Amino acid sequence: MSSEKTNNSRRDFLVKSMALIPTVVIGSGSVGAVAAAAATAQAAESAPAAGSASATTGEWKPQFFNEREWAFINAAVARLIPADELGPGAREAGVPEFIDRQMNTPYATGSIWYMQGPFNPDVPKEMGYQLPLVPKQIYNLGIADADEWCQGQYHQPFAGLTPEQQDAALSQFEAGSAAFKQLPSSLFFSYLLQNTREGFFSDPIHGGNKGMVGWTLINFPGARADFMDWVERGERYPLPPVSINGERA
Repeated sequence: MSSEKTNNSRRDFLVKSMALIPTVVIGSGSVGAVAAAAATAQAAESAPAAGSASATTGEWKPQFFNEREWAFINAAVARLIPADELGPGAREAGVPEFIDRQMNTPYATGSIWYMQGPFNPDVPKEMGYQLPLVPKQIYNLGIADADEWCQGQYHQPFAGLTPEQQDAALSQFEAGSAAFKQLPSSLFFSYLLQNTREGFFSDPIHGGNKGMVGWTLINFPGARADFMDWVERGERYPLPPVSINGERA
């Protein structure tokens, strides 16, 4: 793949991502960020010592995912938003940490969802989510099925595949053509992709978008109060982004 084609693909992906992510997500966090902001802070306070030590070393110690799952998450997000000449990718931006943190919020347990049956996956999408699985379960079961499928196809878990094989596997997950045993592969992929986008564009206080690389890429100002004055000017905003906690890019 040529450098120009890679640039265009990544640019198109991120532009489409912006169209699909609610504005509140870019400014705050994840799908559950509005209801889970307090839970995120509480999780940080109650996190194991390893999590605290990671803030010093710069290496996040996963608190939800096990070693095998963590390897999958890191490998997968690195292919969904890869590092290139336009800037760091999802892994470098801390997206794995963002997803791991989200597994300790009400979003991950489905406590902010309506989860009463009956569940009928065959009804139109307008009827809403139709499975009894919450995000935590989707990740646990999905990663297990994904690695098992990759073992059958390539004799390696996903994290051990070449980049080309990983891209091919992700394409089949997305299309739903990979036969998972415990849930549809397309469902698992949709959560993985959505959370990767969210982590890349979230406020850094949630663990992703480290150095505000996602905001810098799309020229999003972050928490600057004077940005609204520029919305209708048709000019590029001249100042770098700022995090909610005052961090500057």
